[in-house]
Parts: sequence; C-alpha cells; structure tokens
Amino acid sequence: MRAIWLLCLLIATAAAAADSPVPPSYPAVTAGAVMRFPLDHGAHPEFRTEWWYITGWLDAGEGKALGFQVTFFRTRPGVDQQNPSAFAAKQVLFAHAALSDPALGRLLHDQRAARAGFGLAEASIGDADIVLDDWSLKRGADGVFHSKVGGKEFTLDLNFKPTQPILLEGENGYSRKGPRPEQASYYYSLPHLQVSGSVQRRGRVGQVKGSAWLDREWSSSYLDERAVGWDWIGFNLDDGGVLMAFQIRGADGRALWAGGTLRDASGAVVTFGPEDVRFSTERSWRSPRTGANYPVERVLSVRLPGGERQWRINPLFDDQELDSRAAGGPVYWEGAATVDGGAVFFSNFADQRLYRLLPGGAPEPLTPEGGRWRYADGLFDGPRKRWIGTTSKSTRRSPAMSRPNPTFPELCRVKLHSRNLLLPLSSNSSLPNKLTSQQKYFRLASKVSRFFVG
Repeated sequence: MRAIWLLCLLIATAAAAADSPVPPSYPAVTAGAVMRFPLDHGAHPEFRTEWWYITGWLDAGEGKALGFQVTFFRTRPGVDQQNPSAFAAKQVLFAHAALSDPALGRLLHDQRAARAGFGLAEASIGDADIVLDDWSLKRGADGVFHSKVGGKEFTLDLNFKPTQPILLEGENGYSRKGPRPEQASYYYSLPHLQVSGSVQRRGRVGQVKGSAWLDREWSSSYLDERAVGWDWIGFNLDDGGVLMAFQIRGADGRALWAGGTLRDASGAVVTFGPEDVRFSTERSWRSPRTGANYPVERVLSVRLPGGERQWRINPLFDDQELDSRAAGGPVYWEGAATVDGGAVFFSNFADQRLYRLLPGGAPEPLTPEGGRWRYADGLFDGPRKRWIGTTSKSTRRSPAMSRPNPTFPELCRVKLHSRNLLLPLSSNSSLPNKLTSQQKYFRLASKVSRFFVG
C-alpha cells in the first residue's frame, strides 16, 4: 500500500511539474553591441518591447500643414512559453495612427491590436515588414519605407525616403534610460525622411509631401521603478541638423534620467548626458476627457561644447491627446509643434547681403561677397526654408557713389541653407526701395524646425 501511495505521489509531482508555466527569459540590453542593417530594421522577438515610431509633418497644399503619427509596437508578454496553443499570446502587436489638423482643433486617431499569428499580425525578422490586419509598414529593396494605416475618419498612405545616414543614439546605439546599466534600450533614428503619398478624409484623397522622423527602439527593461512619465522630442532642423532629447520623470515631476543627441549640418555628433538636458514648462493643458494635465509649451535647454542653447516649443494646438484604452493601451499626448531656436535673419545696410545670427555666435553671411545682387526688406518663410524680400541687380559703378548703381527692385526668394538665389517671384514688380541706415532684422518666430513631441 505504501509503495502504491509513493508511486501515485511521484506521478502527481511529475504532472504538477509538467503543468508549471515557463515564463519567458528576456535578454538584457548591454553596451558594446554592434548594430547591423538591414537586420536591425526588423523585429527582435526575444526582447520584451519594441517599436517602429514615425512622426512628422505634411504639406497638404494651399499652406495647410498637418502633423501625423504612424507607430507599430511589438511586445512579448509573460505567458507560458510551453503552451502549445496557436492562440497563446506569446507575441502581441498593436499600432497607433494619428492626424493633427489645426482646422479641426483635436487629434484624429485610430488603432489596431492582435496577437501574432495566422498571417494577420506579424513582425518579420531581417528587415522592417510589419502587418497588423489591414495596417502595414514595410521597407522596400530601395530603402524606402511604405505604410498604409487608417480608420473611420482618415487613411494615410505614405512613403518615407531616407535622406541622411542612420543616427545611432546614445553610445553607438546603447541608450541609457536610468541609473542602472540594464535600464537601457537599443536605439537608432532615421531623421529628415522625405515623405510623399496621400491622405484620405471625408471621402476625398489629397496628395501630400513632407518630412518625418523614424525612431527604432527595443529593450527588456526600460525604466526605473520610480518613473511615471517620459518626455521626448525630435527636431528636424532647417539646416539639415537633427536633435533628439528626452527625460524620464518621477512622481514629483523631476527628471530621474535624461539624454539626447545633436548631429549638426556637418555631421558632427554631440551626445548628451543627464546633466546636459533640461526641460521647463511654460504652460500646461488639461484634457476635458481624461482630466490629465500635459505640459504643452516647453523650453528645452541643452549644454553644448560652445555653451548652452535653448529652444522654445509651441504646440500646433493643445488637444493632441491620444487615448488608446479601447485596445488596452495608454493615454498620452503626442503632437506636432514648432520651435524657435532664437536665430535672426537680416539684411545689412553696409553691404546689402543676407546674414544669419545664432545666439552667442557671429553673423554668418548667406549671400556671396561682391555679388551683383543686393537684398533688403523681407521676411522669413519658415515652412519653405527661404527668405522673401526685395533685390536689385548692380549694373555699373558711378564715380560719385561707393556702391554700384542698382536696377529697379524685384521680389525674390533665397533658399537660406543652399545659398542658391531664385529670381524673380514676379518680374518687373517695381517695388520701392526702402533701405534705411539701419539693419533690417527678421525674427525667426517659431519656424526654425518642425517636429513631434511626446
């Protein structure tokens, strides 16, 4: 009897062991890993969390600017890895899409979510190729990303063409997110993406173009247990430079960690540590739907080798809250904004050339010395990165004058970062020359860059 009881006990113990769930083992993010492409454009299913995050601006024509977001997430839940069911949620995909239209004054958004499998929800390994029901994001053989997402109120069908090299964030792609080394992600960005495609709304399809930023991150342990918030910004600067900055916030609103990267127009890279980045709030907005309070007007200060720089951030409009609770997701503010970097563009009476003046710097000439064209009275056209004003062409020197004789002024546009003169906007405009003895200053009010802030 004792032997039979012991045998039954052993059988029961073995059965219990076989039924014990086996949780997933998540790899840690460590410094020194080398990224490989196109492999790292694809999924990393062994890690806990991963995303393909695209945000940007669209030019819908007639001066209409729209912000947008296309984001795909992959997560590996803590489910039994020995569960043989094809319905076991060992990998889950979800996605968010949004459109910011200032004429509407609120964020249009939609979402998808599904467990991976059955050909309906997949994130491929080896290159970017994500399918979630009727939503998709795929990188083609030519390196161009294509995405189609949409819902009841809008559909985005967009192409994203890289124009710059990949930017490895942090230490060659190892990005710290907290005081402990394992609180980190593998992180790279593709800024200044050239956008083309269409937006469908209210049964009408309109062609669009624009610029965007793609963020790629994957990790198993992002945040400190004290973290309650994450602020992120990405600037596509008008001169071709890029800036990314973030902070992880605690319950008291103070930064637990911060970081970022600046790559200037020449390609030189500066990496920021926690002591180099500071966010301050100028104005907040409270959501009438959720009661959440969001900082919407910010000042970003970063410490550079040449001194501190500041950027003032202003939202396209306040109500850009995305509520994804219907699909089990979070509520957060993700929206389009503009930034004033403090640059001044002016025409100088002494030589009638165009200059740019950055804070703490010396005036930088934008038009050639001794050229035949002279510039005056104008304004800065931020969306098109150009100066519009009057110009006159020198014909000959008069013995009685120290400067060349000008022709009648005409309207012109100057691309401020290519130094190419495009003339005229309208020929023979015969505008009066309003030069005075003072320099003509033109403030770059909130049009240095366009970006998304989350």
